[in-house]
Amino acid sequence: MLANVKRAMTITAALNRLTFGDADQIRALFSELIGKKVDESFLLIPPFYTAGGNEIRVGYNVFINQNCTFYDLGGLDIADDVMIGPNVNLITTGHPLEPAQRRAVTIGKPIVIERNVWIAAGATIIGGVTIGENSVVAAGSVVTKDVPANVLVGGNPARLIRSIGDDQIYPLPEGDGGAGGAG
Repeated sequence: MLANVKRAMTITAALNRLTFGDADQIRALFSELIGKKVDESFLLIPPFYTAGGNEIRVGYNVFINQNCTFYDLGGLDIADDVMIGPNVNLITTGHPLEPAQRRAVTIGKPIVIERNVWIAAGATIIGGVTIGENSVVAAGSVVTKDVPANVLVGGNPARLIRSIGDDQIYPLPEGDGGAGGAG
């Protein structure tokens, strides 16, 4: 595990020296990090941080905004058409509550982000959680339980705000960022 963390830190240090205009190099380094070539539609804006990288799987047309942290040791699956806002934390690992065990054991639980999900700025998703298809996690939310498909959740801990679906779409007033802006 330690060797993999060192490998990830070396790759992310190189990735984090790149800029938005270096999309091809970013894709190449991210592919090296996760051990699988990402699609040309993949877009990441550095900086980006991870504990390992080799447990991250991403689909097509995935967007990851700047300053995200993915602790992927428990496994992290990101499906097609997912948007991840700035300062998002995906944390698949933790430690036991028992003080004597905290430094001895790491507990990993996977995170699954299904197709067409939007995770808005500053949200944190905890291991063991699945975010259902088409759902939105509002800015600043902390998600500790599974999120069904086609809903908006928000808060700490995140709770259901409303369903998404056949709602009438209204333009936002000038300057209103809605659920938190992924991009």
